[in-house]
Amino acid sequence: MHEQELQQIEANVSLAIDQLGPLSDVSFGLNPESVEWVEGFIERQRSRPDFDLERIGGLVGVLGSFLGACVIAATGGSWHKSDDDAWGVLLPEGTMAFPFAKIRKQFRDGVEAGESIVSFYRIAVDFIATGKMREACEGGAGPHAT
Repeated sequence: MHEQELQQIEANVSLAIDQLGPLSDVSFGLNPESVEWVEGFIERQRSRPDFDLERIGGLVGVLGSFLGACVIAATGGSWHKSDDDAWGVLLPEGTMAFPFAKIRKQFRDGVEAGESIVSFYRIAVDFIATGKMREACEGGAGPHAT
């Protein structure tokens, strides 16, 4: 079952790149610029008069797969199923990030409520995966503290 789900995630990533790339004005792929574009795409979808949060499951699956693949590409993490049966990205230092949940939250609440996939990406890549978050939580006493 895990293998089928991973294949679906990979198919979703390809679908996102194939369908959204031509719509974007960036070099669309597993990069920060594309995450920023997708965040704007979500906000544009939320503002549509026919937007229905109950009917976006497929879009959450595609965009969550894409966001997770971007985090993996930047950190060397991997897809992993959590104890509560949710797919997420296992970062190299052992923390899990949950891109599907973050996509759903941005669709539900929007950037104005603090639900930004760009922030999610930057925190996962720049702070959690690098260990800077742990250093900060431990008082910054590590060798890289300034």
